[in-house]
Amino acid sequence: MKIIECPRDGLQGIKKFIPTEKKIEYLNLLLDVGFDTLDFGSFVSPKAIPQMKDTSEIVDKLDLSKTNTKLLTIVANVRGANDASKFEQIQYLGFPFSISNTFLERNINSNISKSYNTAIEILNIAEKINKEVVVYLSMGVGNPYGDYWDIDILDKYIELLRYDGVKIIALSDTIGISTPQQIFDVFNHVIPKYDDIEFGFHLHTRKGEEYYRLNTAYYAGCRRFDTVIGGLGGCPAALSGEIISNLETKTFVNFCNKENIELDIDLSKLDVARDYIKKELNF
Repeated sequence: MKIIECPRDGLQGIKKFIPTEKKIEYLNLLLDVGFDTLDFGSFVSPKAIPQMKDTSEIVDKLDLSKTNTKLLTIVANVRGANDASKFEQIQYLGFPFSISNTFLERNINSNISKSYNTAIEILNIAEKINKEVVVYLSMGVGNPYGDYWDIDILDKYIELLRYDGVKIIALSDTIGISTPQQIFDVFNHVIPKYDDIEFGFHLHTRKGEEYYRLNTAYYAGCRRFDTVIGGLGGCPAALSGEIISNLETKTFVNFCNKENIELDIDLSKLDVARDYIKKELNF
């Protein structure tokens, strides 16, 4: 079981700038927990996401000497990929793709065609510097905008990305609309069909709805889940109005405990990190 802890996704929407030294302290606490991967920052325009403008300052201050946790950063374009590529410590470049033109327009002012071309360029950059690209496939389990969606469209882009060398795809329910049946149908289809791709689940969900979605994804074969301490964050570009929280880390831990799923993380250090950010952000 892989847990991808995503403080970047949790903190990026907070308007008040969190001091760089506080971010560094928090991220180092998270590195002690033993997550598989830490989605720690993003190389994007500081005008678009001011909270992440110090990502390049943070990288060299992260203590990787006593952890096996890998670093992932989000890049939305070639410039971001080139900036992230300067840091040897970063193993993964995360790219936000989608099979919804409406969502891409709202999220990164793009469309499927342009976004796919950007993905190809980022993959070429990553190959040259021995980094791996993780594609976040938003609207991977349905579409709320009226854009046509079916499993054949999902297949089309998974096959294209696979051909281009993508080995990790996180299917994203960005606004928490998926039903257990949709989740099962998607993961039960893609996991056996594309056995050379590692599929993850980036889940946004309302409180009380987590268990059934997690249970369905797990028993359909998913073994990679994104979480955020405190359930912080949510995609402001997804829909106007309600922002649906990220999957809370402790909720996922509780689910695993209930299902007797073994996790290789230090729960006491998880509590330390949670107490730290809870105090800093007063949530």
